[in-house]
Amino acid sequence: MQSILDRKIGDGKMKLLVGILILGLVIGAVVWIRLAGPFRAGNHRRYSLGGVKRGAPNALTGRTVLCLGSSVTRGLAAGNVSFADYIARRSGCNFIKEAVSASTLAGRGRRSYIARLERHPAVNRGIDCFLCQLSTNDATFKSDPGDVSDSFDIASFDTGTTVGAMEYIIAFAKKTWDCPVVFFTGTKYDNPRYHRLVNLLLELRDKWGIEVIDLWHNREMNRVSPDDYKFYMNDGVHPTKAGYLEWWTPVIEENLCRILEEWNERKGLCEPTPGL
Repeated sequence: MQSILDRKIGDGKMKLLVGILILGLVIGAVVWIRLAGPFRAGNHRRYSLGGVKRGAPNALTGRTVLCLGSSVTRGLAAGNVSFADYIARRSGCNFIKEAVSASTLAGRGRRSYIARLERHPAVNRGIDCFLCQLSTNDATFKSDPGDVSDSFDIASFDTGTTVGAMEYIIAFAKKTWDCPVVFFTGTKYDNPRYHRLVNLLLELRDKWGIEVIDLWHNREMNRVSPDDYKFYMNDGVHPTKAGYLEWWTPVIEENLCRILEEWNERKGLCEPTPGL
């Protein structure tokens, strides 16, 4: 009798565990669909990378761009395709995506921006442009924003704050490569913390003489209709393939071309740095 009872209890526990496992899988699938947006109209195959044609040669053609970022640079809600991939296809440049989802500027953990930048192979090789994403994760995870310092000494910056980390990255990039240092922001969404970081980045632009591709304050991009916004964005942070291709890519590509043209004119350069 006791043996039968034990078996029934064991069977009940097994059913409970199976039920919990199934529930977890269902929840995981729902979360993945929500984050990755695989069934959204903006991710239709007509916007696939393979359908993008090479454009006329421009200032990016043959150049190497290192882009440090998180899920927006990776293309989380667009099948891991982002503006970087579209620009590379359109312009014929070598766009290196150093992107880890949910990573932050602030901090020195292994997944942080700083740690990944310092150990990247490009540190020992030439690049033509360094591009860095102003991560929304610093706002989402409520990292300490910090303040713009008076110092230019790389050892003095508080990398536990977002601004301190950006100053460290700017100083590191300027010391490591003779190339433009560029940051870009996300488009406008309802997050005052990120808005503050955008404005602090603009202060860093003035201090360090870097370039900022400011999508947040871009008037033309902010004129997008509500329907187009829903089509272009999976959520407030992550574009769909259509959002990258039709909304973000033209602006970022145009600005990078301008920045490289101005840099090359100042330096008297005409030949691209060999790709990595």
